[in-house]
Amino acid sequence: MTLKSWRSLTGVAVVVIVVGAFIGYRFAVDEPEPGSDVSGLSAARVAQILEEGTTTLGEREQPYQVMVVEVLGGPYAGSRVTVDYGLRQIVDDPAPLRPGDQVLVSVSAGPDGSAQVYFAEYVRNGALLGLLLVFVLLIIIVSRGKGVRALIGMAISLVVIAGYILPSILRGQDPVLTSVLGSFVLLTLTYYLIHGWTLKAHAAVAATLFALILTAVLALASVEAARLTGLGSEQAMFLTQFSGVRLSMRGLLLASILIGALGVLDDLTINQVSAVFELRRADPGLVGRGLFRRAMVIGQDHIAATVNTLLLAYVGASLPLLLLFGMFGEPLGIALNRAMIAEEVVRTLVGSIGLILAVPIATGLATWVSGRRAILPAWLGPEMADHDAH
Repeated sequence: MTLKSWRSLTGVAVVVIVVGAFIGYRFAVDEPEPGSDVSGLSAARVAQILEEGTTTLGEREQPYQVMVVEVLGGPYAGSRVTVDYGLRQIVDDPAPLRPGDQVLVSVSAGPDGSAQVYFAEYVRNGALLGLLLVFVLLIIIVSRGKGVRALIGMAISLVVIAGYILPSILRGQDPVLTSVLGSFVLLTLTYYLIHGWTLKAHAAVAATLFALILTAVLALASVEAARLTGLGSEQAMFLTQFSGVRLSMRGLLLASILIGALGVLDDLTINQVSAVFELRRADPGLVGRGLFRRAMVIGQDHIAATVNTLLLAYVGASLPLLLLFGMFGEPLGIALNRAMIAEEVVRTLVGSIGLILAVPIATGLATWVSGRRAILPAWLGPEMADHDAH
């Protein structure tokens, strides 16, 4: 690539980072309306360490610190108060706080109007931004132009999720319909952004939509059969109490299953469609059943790897919960009937079945399209974009 191309790609990447960070910031840290009595989090700077040592909390010895912090935002900005870390909560951090470090504190008004401040979290923005920059640079270096298009696609996904899906659900709209519509919009935009207006992109979009519909039907039937309410997690309980609207928690569970499955469906379908088109390109005489069988061999490897990936992802997310059940020695048959476990089982199995169905759907559709290129209208575009054909 030329120096000019690298500069252009870098400029686009910077725009993607700024847009994504702005969207995330606006969604995550909106300030309460003036006059609201809602207690929030504020950034604070550690000004002085007053005391540190070890204490016993819940039969566990752990480090603690008592420090003076300066509140940096909100109505109490500039106030210096004493807070402790490790005396009230379980901690497991070998790196103590030092003067100059920034933390998040919970600030509320006391009976006398003074600030009551408690340690809430570390400020992790710097570490997260550094990791994001590494990710962006690597995807540009390795994938070049296609990687930049993928980054723009990520920004579009953030816009749709933070600007449409989440606000719509919080306003009380149907979570399933909202998630399916929003996910399909972002999926379509990112597919065409990355792969252009091509038969390859058309086939992948159609296959993903069809597989997503089947997955939605299966998810609905499974959730009904298992009598899941969507209230199996602590987060769901908080939503019912503090959302301010009547949310369908079962619908929210269905929406989370579909979005989770779609995150892998889009990768699987485009890979399978690409396999069909590349096989046909390498051997133009390979058509029909022969092409389908050859592509399905690749698809079987995709299924095995992706389903295992999906399982490990869900197990990884639920590992503390699984360890908790194992620690108390609860029989497997009983544990599986717990709502929080059953939800993850249904999520994993439904997502896996959707992935399995997506492979023959994408393979069959791509095989049909590639064999009929000559009779398809020209406005549908070429088989694949130039950057996909090399």
